Amino acid sequence: MHPAVSVTELFLLALIVIFAVPYLVWRLGRTDHWAPLVVVQIVAGILLGPGVLGAFFPAEHALVFAPPVIGALNGIAWWAVMLFVFSAGLELDLADAWKWRGETALTAGLALGAPMLLGSGAAFLLLRLSDPTLWMGGGTAHWQFILGIGMACAVTALPILVLFLQKLGIFREALGQRILRYASLDDILIWGVLALLLLDWNRVTRQLGFLIGFVFAALAVRWIIARISQKDRWPCALIWLAACGFVADWSGLHYMVGAFLAGAVLDTRWFGTESIDRFRDTVLLAFMPVFFLSTGLRTSWEMGGVTAFAAAALFLAAMVVGKLLGVGLAGRLLGWKKGEAWLIGWMLQTKALIMIIFVNVLYDKGLITSGAFTAMLLAAIGSTMLTMPFAQPALKRIKQP
Repeated sequence: MHPAVSVTELFLLALIVIFAVPYLVWRLGRTDHWAPLVVVQIVAGILLGPGVLGAFFPAEHALVFAPPVIGALNGIAWWAVMLFVFSAGLELDLADAWKWRGETALTAGLALGAPMLLGSGAAFLLLRLSDPTLWMGGGTAHWQFILGIGMACAVTALPILVLFLQKLGIFREALGQRILRYASLDDILIWGVLALLLLDWNRVTRQLGFLIGFVFAALAVRWIIARISQKDRWPCALIWLAACGFVADWSGLHYMVGAFLAGAVLDTRWFGTESIDRFRDTVLLAFMPVFFLSTGLRTSWEMGGVTAFAAAALFLAAMVVGKLLGVGLAGRLLGWKKGEAWLIGWMLQTKALIMIIFVNVLYDKGLITSGAFTAMLLAAIGSTMLTMPFAQPALKRIKQP
Protein backbone atom coordinates (compact mmCIF):
# COMPACT_ATOMS: atom_id res chain seq x y z
CA MET A 1 0.00 0.00 0.00
CA HIS A 2 1.26 3.51 -0.80
CA PRO A 3 2.64 4.97 2.48
CA ALA A 4 1.11 8.41 1.80
CA VAL A 5 -2.46 7.08 1.50
CA SER A 6 -4.30 5.86 4.60
CA VAL A 7 -6.92 3.13 4.67
CA THR A 8 -9.56 5.75 5.50
CA GLU A 9 -8.63 7.80 2.42
CA LEU A 10 -8.70 4.70 0.21
CA PHE A 11 -12.09 3.74 1.63
CA LEU A 12 -13.51 7.18 0.85
CA LEU A 13 -11.92 7.12 -2.61
CA ALA A 14 -13.61 3.75 -3.25
CA LEU A 15 -16.96 5.25 -2.16
CA ILE A 16 -16.50 8.15 -4.58
CA VAL A 17 -15.97 5.68 -7.43
CA ILE A 18 -18.86 3.46 -6.35
CA PHE A 19 -21.39 6.31 -6.20
CA ALA A 20 -20.11 8.63 -8.94
CA VAL A 21 -19.54 6.25 -11.86
CA PRO A 22 -23.06 4.73 -12.12
CA TYR A 23 -24.76 8.06 -11.38
CA LEU A 24 -22.90 9.87 -14.15
CA VAL A 25 -23.58 7.06 -16.64
CA TRP A 26 -27.27 7.04 -15.70
CA ARG A 27 -27.69 10.81 -15.78
CA LEU A 28 -25.55 11.69 -18.80
CA GLY A 29 -26.56 8.60 -20.78
CA ARG A 30 -30.29 9.07 -20.02
CA THR A 31 -30.71 5.33 -19.52
CA ASP A 32 -33.78 5.52 -17.29
CA HIS A 33 -36.18 4.12 -19.93
CA TRP A 34 -34.43 0.77 -20.26
CA ALA A 35 -31.95 0.76 -17.37
CA PRO A 36 -32.92 2.65 -14.19
CA LEU A 37 -30.20 3.79 -11.81
CA VAL A 38 -30.30 0.58 -9.78
CA VAL A 39 -29.56 -1.51 -12.90
CA VAL A 40 -26.71 0.82 -13.91
CA GLN A 41 -25.30 0.43 -10.40
CA ILE A 42 -25.35 -3.36 -10.74
CA VAL A 43 -23.59 -3.21 -14.12
CA ALA A 44 -21.08 -0.73 -12.70
CA GLY A 45 -20.37 -3.15 -9.87
CA ILE A 46 -19.35 -5.79 -12.41
CA LEU A 47 -17.26 -3.35 -14.45
CA LEU A 48 -15.45 -2.13 -11.34
CA GLY A 49 -14.55 -5.69 -10.38
CA PRO A 50 -11.25 -7.47 -10.99
CA GLY A 51 -12.43 -9.06 -14.23
CA VAL A 52 -12.82 -5.74 -16.09
CA LEU A 53 -11.34 -2.67 -14.37
CA GLY A 54 -8.82 -4.84 -12.52
CA ALA A 55 -7.69 -6.41 -15.78
CA PHE A 56 -6.97 -3.03 -17.43
CA PHE A 57 -5.59 -1.23 -14.38
CA PRO A 58 -4.37 -3.96 -12.01
CA ALA A 59 -2.05 -1.75 -9.91
CA GLU A 60 -4.60 1.03 -9.40
CA HIS A 61 -7.39 -1.48 -8.73
CA ALA A 62 -5.29 -3.30 -6.15
CA LEU A 63 -4.43 0.01 -4.47
CA VAL A 64 -7.98 1.37 -4.17
CA PHE A 65 -9.64 -1.97 -3.42
CA ALA A 66 -7.00 -3.19 -0.98
CA PRO A 67 -7.96 -5.97 1.50
CA PRO A 68 -8.67 -3.57 4.42
CA VAL A 69 -10.93 -1.49 2.16
CA ILE A 70 -12.71 -4.58 0.88
CA GLY A 71 -13.27 -5.69 4.48
CA ALA A 72 -14.87 -2.37 5.37
CA LEU A 73 -17.02 -2.37 2.21
CA ASN A 74 -18.16 -5.94 2.87
CA GLY A 75 -19.42 -4.95 6.30
CA ILE A 76 -21.56 -2.20 4.76
CA ALA A 77 -22.72 -4.59 2.02
CA TRP A 78 -23.88 -7.22 4.54
CA TRP A 79 -25.94 -4.73 6.50
CA ALA A 80 -27.24 -3.07 3.31
CA VAL A 81 -28.59 -6.28 1.86
CA MET A 82 -30.14 -7.25 5.21
CA LEU A 83 -31.98 -3.92 5.32
CA PHE A 84 -33.10 -4.35 1.73
CA VAL A 85 -34.38 -7.91 2.15
CA PHE A 86 -36.07 -6.83 5.39
CA SER A 87 -37.90 -4.08 3.47
CA ALA A 88 -38.96 -6.67 0.88
CA GLY A 89 -40.50 -8.69 3.70
CA LEU A 90 -42.30 -5.60 5.00
CA GLU A 91 -43.81 -5.03 1.53
CA LEU A 92 -45.74 -8.29 1.76
CA ASP A 93 -49.46 -7.82 2.31
CA LEU A 94 -50.51 -11.27 3.41
CA ALA A 95 -54.04 -10.15 4.32
CA ASP A 96 -54.69 -8.93 0.77
CA ALA A 97 -53.16 -12.09 -0.70
CA TRP A 98 -55.44 -14.20 1.52
CA LYS A 99 -58.52 -12.20 0.47
CA TRP A 100 -57.80 -13.08 -3.18
CA ARG A 101 -56.18 -16.44 -2.38
CA GLY A 102 -57.68 -18.47 -5.23
CA GLU A 103 -56.62 -16.18 -8.07
CA THR A 104 -53.36 -15.25 -6.34
CA ALA A 105 -52.34 -18.85 -5.66
CA LEU A 106 -53.08 -20.00 -9.21
CA THR A 107 -51.29 -17.09 -10.89
CA ALA A 108 -48.33 -17.03 -8.52
CA GLY A 109 -47.99 -20.80 -8.75
CA LEU A 110 -47.88 -20.81 -12.54
CA ALA A 111 -45.68 -17.69 -12.68
CA LEU A 112 -43.22 -19.43 -10.37
CA GLY A 113 -43.57 -23.02 -11.58
CA ALA A 114 -43.08 -22.55 -15.31
CA PRO A 115 -39.77 -20.62 -15.19
CA MET A 116 -38.57 -22.87 -12.35
CA LEU A 117 -39.09 -25.96 -14.52
CA LEU A 118 -37.43 -24.40 -17.55
CA GLY A 119 -34.60 -23.02 -15.41
CA SER A 120 -34.06 -26.41 -13.82
CA GLY A 121 -34.03 -27.93 -17.30
CA ALA A 122 -31.41 -25.39 -18.38
CA ALA A 123 -29.27 -26.28 -15.34
CA PHE A 124 -29.61 -30.01 -16.09
CA LEU A 125 -28.66 -29.39 -19.73
CA LEU A 126 -25.62 -27.40 -18.64
CA LEU A 127 -24.41 -30.26 -16.45
CA ARG A 128 -24.88 -32.78 -19.27
CA LEU A 129 -23.17 -30.73 -22.00
CA SER A 130 -20.19 -29.46 -20.01
CA ASP A 131 -17.98 -30.23 -17.04
CA PRO A 132 -20.19 -30.02 -13.91
CA THR A 133 -17.26 -28.68 -11.87
CA LEU A 134 -17.49 -25.46 -13.91
CA TRP A 135 -20.89 -24.78 -12.38
CA MET A 136 -21.38 -26.81 -9.18
CA GLY A 137 -19.58 -26.23 -5.91
CA GLY A 138 -17.66 -29.09 -4.35
CA GLY A 139 -19.89 -31.45 -2.38
CA THR A 140 -23.07 -30.07 -3.92
CA ALA A 141 -25.74 -32.60 -4.88
CA HIS A 142 -27.07 -32.38 -8.43
CA TRP A 143 -30.62 -31.77 -7.15
CA GLN A 144 -29.45 -28.81 -5.07
CA PHE A 145 -27.77 -27.15 -8.03
CA ILE A 146 -30.65 -27.83 -10.42
CA LEU A 147 -33.35 -26.67 -7.98
CA GLY A 148 -31.28 -23.64 -6.92
CA ILE A 149 -30.83 -22.46 -10.51
CA GLY A 150 -34.48 -23.20 -11.27
CA MET A 151 -35.69 -21.10 -8.37
CA ALA A 152 -33.29 -18.28 -9.26
CA CYS A 153 -34.83 -18.22 -12.75
CA ALA A 154 -38.31 -17.89 -11.19
CA VAL A 155 -37.52 -14.95 -8.86
CA THR A 156 -39.30 -11.60 -9.09
CA ALA A 157 -37.62 -8.65 -7.34
CA LEU A 158 -40.48 -7.20 -5.30
CA PRO A 159 -38.82 -3.86 -4.32
CA ILE A 160 -37.69 -3.17 -7.91
CA LEU A 161 -41.13 -4.17 -9.14
CA VAL A 162 -42.55 -1.45 -6.86
CA LEU A 163 -40.24 1.11 -8.48
CA PHE A 164 -41.33 0.05 -11.98
CA LEU A 165 -45.03 0.13 -11.05
CA GLN A 166 -44.55 3.65 -9.71
CA LYS A 167 -42.83 4.65 -12.95
CA LEU A 168 -45.78 3.28 -14.96
CA GLY A 169 -48.25 5.08 -12.68
CA ILE A 170 -50.21 1.96 -11.67
CA PHE A 171 -48.70 1.22 -8.25
CA ARG A 172 -51.85 2.16 -6.31
CA GLU A 173 -54.27 0.98 -9.02
CA ALA A 174 -56.05 -2.39 -8.90
CA LEU A 175 -53.83 -3.83 -11.65
CA GLY A 176 -50.65 -2.80 -9.84
CA GLN A 177 -51.85 -4.30 -6.57
CA ARG A 178 -52.68 -7.56 -8.34
CA ILE A 179 -49.15 -7.76 -9.72
CA LEU A 180 -47.76 -7.11 -6.24
CA ARG A 181 -49.89 -9.92 -4.78
CA TYR A 182 -48.50 -12.43 -7.28
CA ALA A 183 -44.92 -11.34 -6.64
CA SER A 184 -45.42 -11.35 -2.86
CA LEU A 185 -46.57 -14.97 -2.74
CA ASP A 186 -43.71 -15.99 -5.02
CA ASP A 187 -41.27 -14.27 -2.64
CA ILE A 188 -42.50 -16.40 0.27
CA LEU A 189 -42.16 -19.60 -1.75
CA ILE A 190 -38.69 -18.66 -3.00
CA TRP A 191 -37.27 -18.04 0.46
CA GLY A 192 -38.94 -21.21 1.71
CA VAL A 193 -37.21 -23.24 -1.00
CA LEU A 194 -33.93 -21.50 -0.21
CA ALA A 195 -34.24 -22.60 3.42
CA LEU A 196 -34.79 -26.17 2.15
CA LEU A 197 -31.71 -25.98 -0.07
CA LEU A 198 -29.58 -24.80 2.84
CA LEU A 199 -30.70 -27.53 5.26
CA ASP A 200 -27.58 -29.03 6.77
CA TRP A 201 -28.22 -32.42 8.32
CA ASN A 202 -25.21 -31.90 10.59
CA ARG A 203 -26.94 -28.81 11.95
CA VAL A 204 -30.55 -29.83 11.52
CA THR A 205 -31.19 -29.60 15.28
CA ARG A 206 -30.06 -25.97 15.27
CA GLN A 207 -32.14 -25.19 12.19
CA LEU A 208 -35.30 -26.78 13.54
CA GLY A 209 -34.67 -24.97 16.82
CA PHE A 210 -34.37 -21.68 14.94
CA LEU A 211 -37.63 -22.22 13.04
CA ILE A 212 -39.57 -23.25 16.15
CA GLY A 213 -38.08 -20.50 18.27
CA PHE A 214 -38.72 -17.97 15.52
CA VAL A 215 -42.47 -18.61 15.68
CA PHE A 216 -42.65 -17.78 19.38
CA ALA A 217 -40.23 -14.86 19.06
CA ALA A 218 -42.23 -13.43 16.16
CA LEU A 219 -45.46 -13.58 18.19
CA ALA A 220 -43.73 -11.75 21.05
CA VAL A 221 -42.25 -9.09 18.75
CA ARG A 222 -45.59 -8.53 17.03
CA TRP A 223 -47.24 -8.07 20.42
CA ILE A 224 -44.57 -5.55 21.48
CA ILE A 225 -44.43 -3.51 18.25
CA ALA A 226 -48.22 -3.25 18.05
CA ARG A 227 -48.24 -1.61 21.51
CA ILE A 228 -45.29 0.77 21.41
CA SER A 229 -45.22 4.29 19.98
CA GLN A 230 -44.54 4.97 16.30
CA LYS A 231 -41.10 6.49 17.00
CA ASP A 232 -39.98 3.32 18.81
CA ARG A 233 -41.04 0.86 16.12
CA TRP A 234 -38.17 1.36 13.67
CA PRO A 235 -35.41 1.02 16.30
CA CYS A 236 -37.05 -2.13 17.69
CA ALA A 237 -37.49 -3.50 14.16
CA LEU A 238 -33.77 -3.05 13.43
CA ILE A 239 -32.83 -4.86 16.66
CA TRP A 240 -35.21 -7.66 15.64
CA LEU A 241 -33.64 -7.74 12.17
CA ALA A 242 -30.08 -8.07 13.49
CA ALA A 243 -31.12 -10.78 15.96
CA CYS A 244 -32.93 -12.83 13.28
CA GLY A 245 -29.97 -12.54 10.93
CA PHE A 246 -27.55 -13.66 13.63
CA VAL A 247 -29.57 -16.67 14.79
CA ALA A 248 -30.39 -17.77 11.22
CA ASP A 249 -26.71 -17.68 10.26
CA TRP A 250 -25.69 -19.44 13.48
CA SER A 251 -28.19 -22.22 12.77
CA GLY A 252 -26.61 -22.92 9.38
CA LEU A 253 -29.18 -21.19 7.22
CA HIS A 254 -28.20 -17.73 6.00
CA TYR A 255 -28.53 -14.29 7.53
CA MET A 256 -30.61 -13.16 4.53
CA VAL A 257 -33.21 -15.86 5.22
CA GLY A 258 -33.47 -14.46 8.74
CA ALA A 259 -33.69 -10.90 7.38
CA PHE A 260 -36.58 -11.74 5.06
CA LEU A 261 -38.49 -13.59 7.79
CA ALA A 262 -37.91 -10.68 10.19
CA GLY A 263 -39.72 -8.32 7.81
CA ALA A 264 -42.37 -10.75 6.60
CA VAL A 265 -43.90 -11.30 10.05
CA LEU A 266 -44.39 -7.55 10.69
CA ASP A 267 -47.44 -5.66 9.46
CA THR A 268 -47.02 -2.85 6.94
CA ARG A 269 -49.67 -0.75 8.71
CA TRP A 270 -47.47 -0.48 11.83
CA PHE A 271 -44.88 1.51 9.90
CA GLY A 272 -46.95 3.07 7.11
CA THR A 273 -46.42 2.60 3.38
CA GLU A 274 -44.88 6.06 2.95
CA SER A 275 -42.39 5.41 5.75
CA ILE A 276 -41.45 2.03 4.26
CA ASP A 277 -41.06 3.62 0.81
CA ARG A 278 -38.69 6.25 2.24
CA PHE A 279 -36.77 3.57 4.12
CA ARG A 280 -36.37 1.41 1.01
CA ASP A 281 -35.39 4.36 -1.16
CA THR A 282 -32.76 5.45 1.37
CA VAL A 283 -31.27 1.96 1.52
CA LEU A 284 -31.21 1.79 -2.29
CA LEU A 285 -29.54 5.18 -2.58
CA ALA A 286 -27.08 5.20 0.32
CA PHE A 287 -26.13 1.56 0.94
CA MET A 288 -26.97 -0.85 -1.88
CA PRO A 289 -24.36 0.49 -4.38
CA VAL A 290 -21.72 -0.87 -1.98
CA PHE A 291 -23.40 -4.28 -2.17
CA PHE A 292 -23.36 -4.10 -5.98
CA LEU A 293 -19.63 -3.44 -5.91
CA SER A 294 -19.04 -6.38 -3.55
CA THR A 295 -21.11 -8.51 -5.94
CA GLY A 296 -19.03 -7.31 -8.89
CA LEU A 297 -15.86 -8.32 -7.07
CA ARG A 298 -17.16 -11.89 -7.05
CA THR A 299 -17.63 -12.15 -10.81
CA SER A 300 -15.18 -14.39 -12.62
CA TRP A 301 -14.29 -14.75 -16.29
CA GLU A 302 -11.79 -17.56 -15.78
CA MET A 303 -13.87 -20.02 -17.80
CA GLY A 304 -14.00 -17.55 -20.69
CA GLY A 305 -16.39 -14.75 -21.48
CA VAL A 306 -18.08 -16.66 -24.33
CA THR A 307 -18.97 -19.57 -22.05
CA ALA A 308 -20.36 -17.28 -19.35
CA PHE A 309 -22.47 -15.31 -21.85
CA ALA A 310 -23.74 -18.53 -23.49
CA ALA A 311 -24.86 -19.89 -20.11
CA ALA A 312 -26.43 -16.51 -19.28
CA ALA A 313 -28.36 -16.56 -22.57
CA LEU A 314 -29.65 -20.06 -21.77
CA PHE A 315 -30.82 -18.97 -18.31
CA LEU A 316 -32.35 -15.76 -19.69
CA ALA A 317 -34.37 -17.69 -22.27
CA ALA A 318 -35.69 -19.98 -19.53
CA MET A 319 -36.65 -16.98 -17.38
CA VAL A 320 -38.46 -15.02 -20.07
CA VAL A 321 -40.22 -17.89 -21.82
CA GLY A 322 -41.15 -19.60 -18.56
CA LYS A 323 -42.62 -16.47 -16.96
CA LEU A 324 -44.64 -15.52 -20.05
CA LEU A 325 -45.94 -19.07 -20.47
CA GLY A 326 -46.93 -19.41 -16.82
CA VAL A 327 -48.70 -16.05 -16.62
CA GLY A 328 -50.27 -16.56 -20.04
CA LEU A 329 -51.80 -19.86 -18.89
CA ALA A 330 -53.09 -18.21 -15.72
CA GLY A 331 -54.68 -15.44 -17.77
CA ARG A 332 -56.40 -17.95 -20.01
CA LEU A 333 -57.73 -19.99 -17.09
CA LEU A 334 -58.96 -16.92 -15.20
CA GLY A 335 -60.37 -15.07 -18.23
CA TRP A 336 -58.25 -11.92 -18.03
CA LYS A 337 -58.73 -9.04 -20.44
CA LYS A 338 -56.75 -9.09 -23.65
CA GLY A 339 -53.16 -7.98 -23.13
CA GLU A 340 -53.14 -8.26 -19.33
CA ALA A 341 -51.20 -11.53 -19.24
CA TRP A 342 -48.55 -10.11 -21.58
CA LEU A 343 -48.11 -7.01 -19.38
CA ILE A 344 -48.06 -8.95 -16.09
CA GLY A 345 -45.68 -11.53 -17.53
CA TRP A 346 -43.17 -8.81 -18.42
CA MET A 347 -43.58 -6.97 -15.12
CA LEU A 348 -42.78 -10.17 -13.24
CA GLN A 349 -39.55 -10.50 -15.27
CA THR A 350 -38.03 -7.90 -12.93
CA LYS A 351 -35.30 -9.85 -11.15
CA ALA A 352 -32.25 -7.64 -10.52
CA LEU A 353 -31.74 -7.35 -6.78
CA ILE A 354 -33.58 -10.33 -5.30
CA MET A 355 -32.14 -12.77 -7.83
CA ILE A 356 -28.66 -11.37 -7.26
CA ILE A 357 -29.16 -11.73 -3.50
CA PHE A 358 -30.47 -15.26 -4.03
CA VAL A 359 -27.46 -16.38 -6.08
CA ASN A 360 -25.15 -14.62 -3.60
CA VAL A 361 -26.52 -16.98 -0.96
CA LEU A 362 -26.01 -20.00 -3.24
CA TYR A 363 -22.45 -18.87 -3.87
CA ASP A 364 -21.76 -18.18 -0.18
CA LYS A 365 -22.89 -21.69 0.70
CA GLY A 366 -20.79 -23.27 -2.07
CA LEU A 367 -23.73 -24.59 -4.13
CA ILE A 368 -22.55 -22.80 -7.29
CA THR A 369 -19.16 -21.72 -8.63
CA SER A 370 -18.05 -18.22 -9.53
CA GLY A 371 -18.69 -19.09 -13.18
CA ALA A 372 -22.33 -19.99 -12.53
CA PHE A 373 -22.64 -16.91 -10.32
CA THR A 374 -21.40 -14.68 -13.16
CA ALA A 375 -23.77 -16.26 -15.69
CA MET A 376 -26.76 -15.83 -13.37
CA LEU A 377 -25.77 -12.23 -12.65
CA LEU A 378 -25.70 -11.41 -16.37
CA ALA A 379 -29.08 -13.13 -16.88
CA ALA A 380 -30.63 -11.15 -14.00
CA ILE A 381 -29.46 -7.87 -15.52
CA GLY A 382 -30.75 -8.85 -18.96
CA SER A 383 -34.16 -9.87 -17.64
CA THR A 384 -34.60 -6.64 -15.68
CA MET A 385 -33.52 -4.44 -18.60
CA LEU A 386 -36.13 -6.11 -20.83
CA THR A 387 -39.00 -5.34 -18.46
CA MET A 388 -39.81 -1.68 -19.12
CA PRO A 389 -39.30 -1.63 -22.92
CA PHE A 390 -41.94 -4.39 -23.24
CA ALA A 391 -44.21 -3.37 -20.36
CA GLN A 392 -44.74 0.29 -21.35
CA PRO A 393 -46.25 -0.36 -24.80
CA ALA A 394 -48.26 -3.26 -23.36
CA LEU A 395 -49.82 -0.95 -20.75
CA LYS A 396 -50.63 1.66 -23.42
CA ARG A 397 -52.50 -0.95 -25.46
CA ILE A 398 -54.52 -2.01 -22.42
CA LYS A 399 -55.51 1.56 -21.58
CA GLN A 400 -56.58 2.42 -25.12
CA PRO A 401 -60.38 2.83 -25.31
